[in-house]
Amino acid sequence: MRMAKGYTLIILLFAIFIMGLGLMLAVPVLQTQIQREKEEELIFRGKQYVEAVRLFQMKYPGTFPKTLEDLQKERCIRQLYKDPMTDDGEWNIILQHTSISPRKATASAQKVLIASSSNLSSIDNPRILGVVSSSPKKSIKIYLGQQTYNKWLFYYGQDPNKMPEIIYYGEAEKQ
Repeated sequence: MRMAKGYTLIILLFAIFIMGLGLMLAVPVLQTQIQREKEEELIFRGKQYVEAVRLFQMKYPGTFPKTLEDLQKERCIRQLYKDPMTDDGEWNIILQHTSISPRKATASAQKVLIASSSNLSSIDNPRILGVVSSSPKKSIKIYLGQQTYNKWLFYYGQDPNKMPEIIYYGEAEKQ
């Protein structure tokens, strides 16, 4: 009788050990799956902003939204999506970069200006093209040849085969 109780305890401990080992193997797989789902959500949300800017352009040719809220006010986007790769959900904003020459200011398709949402109010006449995640984390998926989320650009007029030169707000004045 006592011998059976001893075996039951050993079998129970062995079963708990096997379950713990299984959980240790399952957690990294689950974390990877969650990250992959967030990446798909990032792509979906980024493309929603691209489409919203396109619709804004159709409503008001030649103009760009000055805030993300303008897109929602003009019913170009159903809701303002958060950045799924950051805890605070704040996007970095992709703005049209203008080169100032002695004769006139010209828009440059090969350069984009990236500013944080909080810096947007300090920029004169911002012209929003799209959004980019502020997370510098390495991605699992490679999107348009880029391996970090802060390089996954989603903007209106984007050429998927050509990465533009990125200028970060604050660095533009130094050049």
